[in-house]
Amino acid sequence: MATLLSVSIALLAGLMMTRVLKPLKLPDVTAYLIAGVLIGPYCLGRLGVPGLGFNTMEAVQGLSLISEIALGFIAFAIGNEFRLDDLKHTGKQAFVVGVVQALAATLFVDLALLGLHLLIPDKLSAAQAITLGAIATATAPAATLMVVRQYKAKGPLTNLLLPVVALDDAVGLIVFAVSFGIARTLNEGAADFVSILVNPLVEIICSLGLGALLGAVLTKLETLFHSNTNRRNMTIAFVFLTASIAMVDFHIGAIHVSFSSLLVCMMLGTVFCNLCPLSYDLMDAADNWTSPLFAVFFVISGAELELSVFADAAIIIIGCVYILFRSLGKILGAFWSTKWTKCPPQVCKYLGITLLPQAGVALGMCLTAKQLGAEGDMIRNIILFSVLIYELVGPMLTKMALTKAGDIRPMSDTVKNRRQTKLADPRAKQGR
Repeated sequence: MATLLSVSIALLAGLMMTRVLKPLKLPDVTAYLIAGVLIGPYCLGRLGVPGLGFNTMEAVQGLSLISEIALGFIAFAIGNEFRLDDLKHTGKQAFVVGVVQALAATLFVDLALLGLHLLIPDKLSAAQAITLGAIATATAPAATLMVVRQYKAKGPLTNLLLPVVALDDAVGLIVFAVSFGIARTLNEGAADFVSILVNPLVEIICSLGLGALLGAVLTKLETLFHSNTNRRNMTIAFVFLTASIAMVDFHIGAIHVSFSSLLVCMMLGTVFCNLCPLSYDLMDAADNWTSPLFAVFFVISGAELELSVFADAAIIIIGCVYILFRSLGKILGAFWSTKWTKCPPQVCKYLGITLLPQAGVALGMCLTAKQLGAEGDMIRNIILFSVLIYELVGPMLTKMALTKAGDIRPMSDTVKNRRQTKLADPRAKQGR
């Protein structure tokens, strides 16, 4: 009962906040996040009134299964952007931009934080600086996808943006593994080749392989049904299945075999959309089903933002440096790489701004960083601070960039008049 009540309160709070913030013309994602902060443990939750909000962080984390499933559907939807017909035009550009902007973010943050380490070595170690530089590669696909969907963005910028965001996960895993291996060597004085190179490569290869296999199986199973409703249900069930299988991990000798849920579900969507001739319709049907799931996911994400990080001046200073130089790395890296690959001017100018949101993948990397002990806790708090800023500001910047690039078009007067007519006369909606 408590879980059902929490989910319903989260969804209602998110939906009502979109109405409150409508005059400001903010993306729905931002409204959901703000609603989550308000009903979270640091605001209404502090009152301790059952049903009014999340009283503790443990209550928020109790809904983590919803977040896992939502991320699975988000990755599945992004996999739909890797259709071979489209990649013939943007594949090379997406790969180059995806790698360059990620490495640029790491380089900028590494240099800035290592310089800060020389100034305040008692507050920030070299190992922490290098680890934070690696985490800077990660971009949150969820917020970006939601903004694209809400405003039905279409155009050169959107076509390149979604594949680049998807590639961030693979690039980020490799960069983080190498950088974190170096950080551990600085702390412990012993290098571990398996942890630095083998494990991340195994994770990426296994994730892509598992996703491809399940995508082929899903395509085959869809042929058993003739009803689009049953096919849609099969698609949804398979995303659930894939997200759950991706949570499995085990060891083969010294090698740790694990899967990235984002990569597995993304590959599931990629193979499915290229093999199944009905994938366009089925993807659209699945998207309609997941709308409330995504709303709850973002409200939960807002509730998870820990406002207590503002109490430490060192975290704020280091966090501001991290945010500034990661943003510069993303924006300049995207600008340089799009110029090199001869992308349209509006893509060169605005792509970097759309790559700023950061959340789930970065926080997942923080779990690994806990191996550094107290230094790992400091890293987590800095990332929590940056996620709070990025998640609240990022969707607005993404909307702005897509609008400036022409991918989000203003609503025509004809559409506005049609909507007003339907609201004024309900019978118009029924064609009476």
